[in-house]
Amino acid sequence: MERIERSFAELEYESKKPKTRREKFLERMEVLAPWEKLLEKIRPYYPTAGKGRVPYPLEGMLRVHCVQLFYNVSDPAMEDMLYEMESVRRFTGIRLEKVPDETTILNFRHLLERHGLGKVLFETIKEHLAEEGLVLKEGTIMDASIIASPASRKNRKRERDPEMKQTKKGNQWRFGMKLHIGVADQTGVAHSLAATAANVHDLAPSEELLHGEEERVWGDAGYQGIQKREEHKDRQVAWHIAMRSGQRRKLARDPLERLMEECKSSVRAKVEHLFFYVKQMFGYNKTRYGGLAKNENRLALLLGFANLLRGESALV
Repeated sequence: MERIERSFAELEYESKKPKTRREKFLERMEVLAPWEKLLEKIRPYYPTAGKGRVPYPLEGMLRVHCVQLFYNVSDPAMEDMLYEMESVRRFTGIRLEKVPDETTILNFRHLLERHGLGKVLFETIKEHLAEEGLVLKEGTIMDASIIASPASRKNRKRERDPEMKQTKKGNQWRFGMKLHIGVADQTGVAHSLAATAANVHDLAPSEELLHGEEERVWGDAGYQGIQKREEHKDRQVAWHIAMRSGQRRKLARDPLERLMEECKSSVRAKVEHLFFYVKQMFGYNKTRYGGLAKNENRLALLLGFANLLRGESALV
């Protein structure tokens, strides 16, 4: 039997008592994520041992990538985390003697982007949740949220990202992109997503957010008139779209209408949990990359993680 020598860091880690919040969170994701199913989707694209340097184990690199997304850190910062934190090394299965450098971490991310595997992994997680009865198809909530993009021109071309655009929300101008999602109205689990520039109207990608088996669709006032669009006019669904603010102010004289609007709001509120996970918990409230494709690839996987957390009570 091969003997594995433990480092001082590992021995010291084993002797400590309280668990940190990071350790508790990584333990949750260890249980929630369908790791083997995710690995199956990446394995055909991952290099195998041959000429040159032996690649790092696929599972270790996937877990490193996931930790990087959980804490929204750069490639160099991820390398530092692996050197500094025994809890992260244990979660990833990386030994202190063989930590991947920032270039290796970068190359793995590029592999996922090149083959569009962010959305593939999102679909894999969705299928996993569907097997547990968490992706019901009777109703869909649609919503969109702006992801800001740095307005800095400190790049080679000295210009803003051409795929990001400016839009006005309320009295404030925002520059960046939009994440559009379709969510099951009973479970609050996302089943579809689309990424556009911030100036694209919420209605434009709405067809991508519906799977076609809905009996009812919910949306905020930005989706007013959706049933009149060519792509939706033949759908046999009940449209529950919120009134505009000016119309709502007139409801004081009609308690029944006011109650109906409150009901719509309570259902639509489920979608905010997913935006909270993506933008606040995982910290992706500002784009890290240039262009829509790279950001969409990352957002798809983050949304998959958010789905796992949303369905945690049914998975454990």
